[in-house]
Amino acid sequence: MKCENENERRSFLKSLAGLTAGIMLPVHFSGSQARSADSGSKAVYAKDKWGELLPQRKFGNTGEAVTMLGLGGAHIARMPETEAEKTIERAIEGGIRFFDNAESYGNGRGEERYGKYLTPKYRDVAFIQSKSTARDGKTAQAHLEGTLRRMKTDYLDLWLIHAVTSPSDVDSRLTNGVLDVVQQARDSGKVRYIGFSGHSDFNAHLRMLERTDLLQACQMPVNAFDPNYKSFITNVMPRLVEKKMAPMAMKTLANGGFFGGTSHFNHGDKPRIIPNAMTVEEAVHFSWSLPISVLITGADDAEMLSEKIDYAKRFQSFDAAKRNQLIEKVAGFDGRLVEYYKV
Repeated sequence: MKCENENERRSFLKSLAGLTAGIMLPVHFSGSQARSADSGSKAVYAKDKWGELLPQRKFGNTGEAVTMLGLGGAHIARMPETEAEKTIERAIEGGIRFFDNAESYGNGRGEERYGKYLTPKYRDVAFIQSKSTARDGKTAQAHLEGTLRRMKTDYLDLWLIHAVTSPSDVDSRLTNGVLDVVQQARDSGKVRYIGFSGHSDFNAHLRMLERTDLLQACQMPVNAFDPNYKSFITNVMPRLVEKKMAPMAMKTLANGGFFGGTSHFNHGDKPRIIPNAMTVEEAVHFSWSLPISVLITGADDAEMLSEKIDYAKRFQSFDAAKRNQLIEKVAGFDGRLVEYYKV
């Protein structure tokens, strides 16, 4: 589905965002149910032995519930080790129970840090995903075994075919047995759920969705600029909703692109969406206002993660007018710079 004009895009985004309420699990309030959250009543969240969880959302048709915010593993791999440990602890304290990683992050360093600081203490409460860039089945199998070893766990909650780049890349990986290995991993119990990810070309996602109905989750860029440029939201998200798959948001700040950066993880001197057109909080609240299961944040340190945790606790969904206002405010920025990772 492609939005050919402004009115069609507006109508489409309004209908899509209307699904957000259905994916969110209810947050109860103490005292009278008639009282609003900002009138003094205190929200009551789900708890486990480590404390209150952030609000949860449905994870596709799996029957699982995941916290609306997840910790990204790429930044965990880049941090000093002491800060990585501190950030993982902050995530647990702040109610995050979704943890992302990939075998490619820091050549396995991200997964090793989860193996040291996450799984020994928190495996029973953590929903852990990892990803493989393998182009053939043999490599995918080796990646999975390495991932489980580094993270010191017998299973993953979610394993993704990682960073699909084009329709031909999808076709090649499937022809070379990657999906067969992913399916076998699920059938054997080494993986509970399976999916795919990518940030380059929405056509790669559409090809994957055409080729197989086995996958249960999809990770992709979801941000307020995306509808203006080679959009995953307008082209891919409707198919995910239709298939009852779990949409997972990444690059909600365009991986530095909202801060003038044109390379992964970095800010830069190009025109800045933040703070010139919107705030960080508005940006992540935009993404949460769409029917995503989880927003995976790449925090530079524990302090930055605390900021995102606070945004999750304050979240109230934007209405259609606010969403479209933000999309239009940033429409004049150059997509080749803001979302430099798209092709």
